[in-house]
Amino acid sequence: MQILTTEQVLALAPDAASVKAGQGLSNPGKWVSLGRDDRAVWGECQGSGKDPYRAQADLTGPAFHCSCPSRKFPCKHGLGLLLLLAANPARVSETTAPAWVTEWLTKRQANAEKKAAKAEAETAPVDPETAAKREADRTKRAAKREDRVRAGLTDLETWLGDLARQGLAHAKQQPAQYFDTMAARMVDAQAPGIARRLREWPGVFASGDGWADRALAEAGTLRWLLHGFSRLDTLPEGLCASVRQAIGWTTAEQELQGAELQRDRWQVIGQIVEEEDRLRVQRTWLIGEETQRPALCLSFAATNQALDVSLLAGTVIEASVAYYPSGAPLRALVRERHGEPKPLVNGMGCETFAEALQGTAELLAGDPWLEKTPWLVRECLPLRREDTWWLCDRDGAIVPLARQFPHAWPLLALSGGKPVTVFGEWDGHALHPLSAIAEEKFIALGGALS
Repeated sequence: MQILTTEQVLALAPDAASVKAGQGLSNPGKWVSLGRDDRAVWGECQGSGKDPYRAQADLTGPAFHCSCPSRKFPCKHGLGLLLLLAANPARVSETTAPAWVTEWLTKRQANAEKKAAKAEAETAPVDPETAAKREADRTKRAAKREDRVRAGLTDLETWLGDLARQGLAHAKQQPAQYFDTMAARMVDAQAPGIARRLREWPGVFASGDGWADRALAEAGTLRWLLHGFSRLDTLPEGLCASVRQAIGWTTAEQELQGAELQRDRWQVIGQIVEEEDRLRVQRTWLIGEETQRPALCLSFAATNQALDVSLLAGTVIEASVAYYPSGAPLRALVRERHGEPKPLVNGMGCETFAEALQGTAELLAGDPWLEKTPWLVRECLPLRREDTWWLCDRDGAIVPLARQFPHAWPLLALSGGKPVTVFGEWDGHALHPLSAIAEEKFIALGGALS
């Protein structure tokens, strides 16, 4: 059974309020009963009702279930249970699981088998007539979407031309509705990737000094995307996939069945959850210890639904991953795991920001529409100048921290005036740290901190 560390448990918390509530339930005195076996941990916690809440966690996932009415996942009881186990495993006795735990685990196993059977059925051979019909239907749907996207992008090209003629200062004065209307047109045209970028434009205009350069760069990115779409038939396969992905086409997991697998020991180096188009999007970053290749694993969930928690920031897994098609393959899917996760204690990383920036340049050369690239840099020092937070590398070069990064003071306290290894997402203007390693201790910064 894998017992998670306190830092790994906190990285699973959906928000800071859940962290605080979970820590309050990490005391054995709060629990009516506790138990664990080689797969799961469970407990009964007395709440405000007559019957205690039953919380349980499958540590092979991990996965959670609780009888409380909370819509957060994991709830405070699940967090408290794992925090208690991490801090004081001796207080959770090994025993036989009660019926309510075994029933849940059995149901999870049955669902996993059903999902595997469905995936196998979808890839199973079919008779030529059925295969031909399915292919004809796919071709028809694809052609219909191509026509919708083409019509929508024609309207976008006109809109961008008007914006250029009127000037960025005029666009800056427009209400959010000015951009939302064109974003809605892109949704109708089945180009959700462009719609999301358009909705972010008001934030670009309100981003302070340098807003004009950032707005111009974003306009140029969209214009370059239109140019790429107009030449899809002549682009290299990888770059063509990047154009389609930036517009909003998706690649189903089943389409990766024949993809080449990259096996390595992967450091799960950072994770963050953000709201996007009424969905929660979780980005989990891996870096291969042997190949040094980054990999981005995405998980999506509607509000109050569970995200994938099988990849824990601060662990190392030996696994085989498949990369999605792209001019600069970055997004990946974990296909096979080999053994149990191990704690991450030593970071790799670049020596300087210049080296990290070179990695970004190489990725953008293959896919110019990447919005975030991974940076892992050793020997960094956080510092504050003129109400702005910066990160300084060993050569004295500095980069600004993202304005929305909420844990600058904890990062400074973690460093204690000494260099730390920092991993984060670089957006071309600022770095958003997601984790740090100090004295062989991994700290998650992308989620909720206490």
